[in-house]
Amino acid sequence: MSAGLNRRTFLKITGAAGSVSACRQASAADRSHAVAIEIDRESPLANSEPVSWALGRLQKELRAKEMEMAADSSALRIVISQQGSPLANSFPATESAISRPETVALLAGSQNAVPSILVTGVDARGIVYGLLELADEVRYSDDPMRALVTRRSIVEVTPNRVRSVARPFLSEIEDKAWFYDRQFWTDYLDRLAAARFNRFNFALGFGYDFPRGVTGDYLHFPYPYLVEVPGYEQVHVEPALQAGERDRNLETLQFIAAETARRGMEFQLGLWTHAYEWVDSPKADHRIVGLNPKIHAPYCRDALAVVLKACPQITGLTFRIHGESGIPERSYPFWETLFEAITRSGRTLEIEMHAKGLDPTMIEIARKTGMPVKAGAKFWAEHQGLAYHQADIRATEYPKTGVTGTFTVSSGERNFTRYGYGDFYGQDSISVVYRVWPGTQRHLIWADPALASGYGNAAHFCGAAGMELCEPLTFKGREGSGHPGGRNAYADQTLAKLHPDSEKFALTYLMWGRYLYSPDSTPAFYRRVFRQNYGEAGLGLESALSNSSRILPLVTTAWLPSASNHSLWIELFTPISILPIKDKPIYSDSPAPHNVSVISPLDPQIFLTIDQYAKNLIGGTKNGHYNHAEVADAIEGMVARSNHSLTVARSSLGKRADDASFRQVEEDIRIVNGAGLYFANLFRTALYYSLFEQTGDPSLAKKALASYRDARNAWAGMAARASKVYQADVSYGSVFVRRGHWADRLPMIDQDLATLTAYFNSRPKQTTKTVDLTNLLNQKSRPVLEAKHAAPSHFTRTEDLTLSIEAPETVHEVTLWYRHVNQAERWSQMAMTSSEGTFKATVPGSYTDSQFPFQYYFELKTQNAATLHPAFNATFSNQPYFALTSGA
Repeated sequence: MSAGLNRRTFLKITGAAGSVSACRQASAADRSHAVAIEIDRESPLANSEPVSWALGRLQKELRAKEMEMAADSSALRIVISQQGSPLANSFPATESAISRPETVALLAGSQNAVPSILVTGVDARGIVYGLLELADEVRYSDDPMRALVTRRSIVEVTPNRVRSVARPFLSEIEDKAWFYDRQFWTDYLDRLAAARFNRFNFALGFGYDFPRGVTGDYLHFPYPYLVEVPGYEQVHVEPALQAGERDRNLETLQFIAAETARRGMEFQLGLWTHAYEWVDSPKADHRIVGLNPKIHAPYCRDALAVVLKACPQITGLTFRIHGESGIPERSYPFWETLFEAITRSGRTLEIEMHAKGLDPTMIEIARKTGMPVKAGAKFWAEHQGLAYHQADIRATEYPKTGVTGTFTVSSGERNFTRYGYGDFYGQDSISVVYRVWPGTQRHLIWADPALASGYGNAAHFCGAAGMELCEPLTFKGREGSGHPGGRNAYADQTLAKLHPDSEKFALTYLMWGRYLYSPDSTPAFYRRVFRQNYGEAGLGLESALSNSSRILPLVTTAWLPSASNHSLWIELFTPISILPIKDKPIYSDSPAPHNVSVISPLDPQIFLTIDQYAKNLIGGTKNGHYNHAEVADAIEGMVARSNHSLTVARSSLGKRADDASFRQVEEDIRIVNGAGLYFANLFRTALYYSLFEQTGDPSLAKKALASYRDARNAWAGMAARASKVYQADVSYGSVFVRRGHWADRLPMIDQDLATLTAYFNSRPKQTTKTVDLTNLLNQKSRPVLEAKHAAPSHFTRTEDLTLSIEAPETVHEVTLWYRHVNQAERWSQMAMTSSEGTFKATVPGSYTDSQFPFQYYFELKTQNAATLHPAFNATFSNQPYFALTSGA
């Protein structure tokens, strides 16, 4: 026991999470089975509020397992002290290398012949994570004492400075219940902290892209819902809020901010809308009155100042600064005025500006506040793709000239910043944090350790600050589409009662958070959860969910009808035609004629379009970039493995497989797997159609129709099952593409199948170009080659960069593809020269003379096939290119 720490102090500590009487104190006879918890009272970190909260969590788990506590335990001592303190230095297993923020250090050793664990670190957050890890070990272990006594020392560090979750308020009908529910916030924030997220972003004004057609608008322009601003007493909401409602809203915000800070997390307030007038919105629930253009900016400044003063735990602000904010682009005086509230706040506040349309002038305005500045860039546009940054943007996002009006910047010369990191890696005055938007999969359970680990690596790509996840259910009830009864939209009431709201996604949060903290984490942290929740079915369910969770991100990356989540919802897809579309397209930012085979990949550098692949097949062109035949095969493999694992898991549970806890996960997996089979066969249909158009071969028409029937049947079977699980209107917006049910889409698929059948029947039964279809369709396009490349640690500006790769003798041609990490630029290619199995190419110093990092990959060709290096791994969770930063 440390000097000055007497038994009274120990009892006070052990009672931190509840009364001492709630703990079973060990008698002299059973102290060999008790735990002593010793806090260094001389350590400010060890006695901080977040550490006290985490200690309470540990004590709660000890009590739940009826583990006793005694100051003089001979079984186990848990010592809490910051690194470098006398108590920590006296610990025999201490490690001087613990120096990085948020380091988790649990050091096993012995003091006075008592097995001991030192929980230490250089900041409160690291100690918090250490205590929470011990709490989880107790919770999930059948023999927690043995698990603690025999545990090995660990020291874990994180490469990601920002690990954030964003939760928006979007629906007065669906969101008020959880917004005011303090027990919800207690449990929710506990979950985030335990998953090692270090920031929570409460996003307001997130529900509309434009202040037009507004219906549900509660907290959309948030200030009048939160505060009355001196000098602007005339500004208010109509219809008027109920008596005390505004005060209640502010008190709730204060509670959320304080509870976030109590857990050692940063509290970020998202202010996405500064429009106060709704246009063409006769059904708006509320209106803001008392404002005019002259006082708009000063009011926002002064209102923000009041909010910041009322919530001192706010440590950062997120702003949408392009035209969708309600402020026309290049309205720089508005932002200069608003940011005065930040400058005058008397504390450090991070300014994070949404990257779309962000230009040097806005960056300089933010920088002049003296505050840290970040660009919030989209990761995979507004969707969830694979575990790397798209190698290139689509042609529709290239920079444009001559654009005027509200979106003169974000749709013009800065158009390339809409859906990615733009050119921000070339600007020293701003760092990048990535935001994962909820376009791909937002309603069904997701948890794949492989992709989550890959996202953890992508979060610090080329020195980025980290990543924020728009949580599951984001945009539920948007645009006035909410329904009473909660956000999960279950028709099956046994499932509806199981987990209210986002508690259903506990595995999702856990996997995202822990892998953002450490992409190299071992599976132990989530397997213990599967084991406790699902027993002997845990491993099978893990495999089923992992494989299922890879399907839709692969679809999104390889084939994207729209970059906007406002239009495209892959999870509940609104179908498009195999034939060219003559009417107004559903997805307007897709290439004309907007049918399946011409749709661009979200990464058009690594993936081909279906049409381009068909042309390559007909022309005999060998291309190493990924095609939809192999994407379809990969999806079917994921579905098969997932379904098999699910069958094994269900069988192992016997009658317990009908329990709601298992079925809740099972039903979501079945829906995703059904959608996966639909997309796999849709891609094959489009490929056969494209080949038919080039050859006229009737056998291709038959193959196309057979594949389309398979796609249709997969969707129909899935939709019929989903009808028993989910309500008829799973609503994420006001129009058809953002709401409804899987069953709603089946008539559209049937109609397109009938149209395609009629089209083929109307075509002449003759072949215009003869090809060997058997060989063409059965060839394996991607060889497995044992190529070797040692990536340099860095490049030196102005100096030539020579790159080499060793390839087997079957490789006769290698191309180097390269580009600056700048999405305003396109890729270059260079033929590599060969000498005794080694291919080399030199990028000139004139190209390396750049402030941007450098990325590259290789395309290797044999006589019969081609591939890329690096190729995707089996789980599609790696980065298919190399990236270098400049160095000495």
